[in-house]
Formats: sequence, structure tokens, C-alpha cells
Amino acid sequence: MRIFLVENHPDTLRCLQRHLLRTGYEVGTARTYAEALRDLSANPYDLLLTDLGLPDGDGWTLLEQLGDARPPLAIAMSGRNSPADHARSREVGFQHHLAKPFLPDDLDQVLRTVLEEKDKGGAER
Repeated sequence: MRIFLVENHPDTLRCLQRHLLRTGYEVGTARTYAEALRDLSANPYDLLLTDLGLPDGDGWTLLEQLGDARPPLAIAMSGRNSPADHARSREVGFQHHLAKPFLPDDLDQVLRTVLEEKDKGGAER
């Protein structure tokens, strides 16, 4: 599976990328909205894992703006975790909204859940 990771915090990006690579995923990365939009439009990925708070935009708008270039699966990561934030994530097409801070095991569980839902046909756009 090819995961595209968008995270503006360098240490968090490095740690998440390392964890995902060790878990066996192919990983592309971006630190900004603009980089993510450019790279995702040019290369297909299976899953978008993005922070909602980016220095030049937000993950919700990114997913919407990608249009047909968006990966079929998407997980939001954010410290913004009100019920309204979770609802907004679902509205724009994220399959899950992962609350920060989280542990690698939490991410692994969310990835398993999203993939199981996809296999059951529950992750349709």
C-alpha cells in the first residue's frame, strides 16, 4: 500500500514516516498544502494521512481540492478534536479522524480499521 503523509512538524513527519516504512508501507511525504497538492496530483497513492493544520492551508480543503486525484482512502490527524471537527472530516471524505497526540499502535489500529472497511466496501467515495 502506498501512503502519502502530510505533516508540517519535521520530527513528527520523520517519526511517522519511519514507523510506516518499518510497517511495510511505501511512503511519500509533504510538509505543506502546496507540496501535497502538487505531489498527489502527479502520483497515485492508496491512502492520504494528513494533518489538518498546515502552514498554508488545511487538510479538509486539501482533500476537497484534490478532486479525482485524491486517494480512495484518507485519514485526518489533528489536535482539533471537537465533535464538529470529526463531523467536518467525515463530510469531506475522511474515513477516520485520529486525535493527536497518538501512539504508533493507535495509528496501526486506525489503518487496520480503514483497510477492513475498504475490504467490506465501506470506504466508497
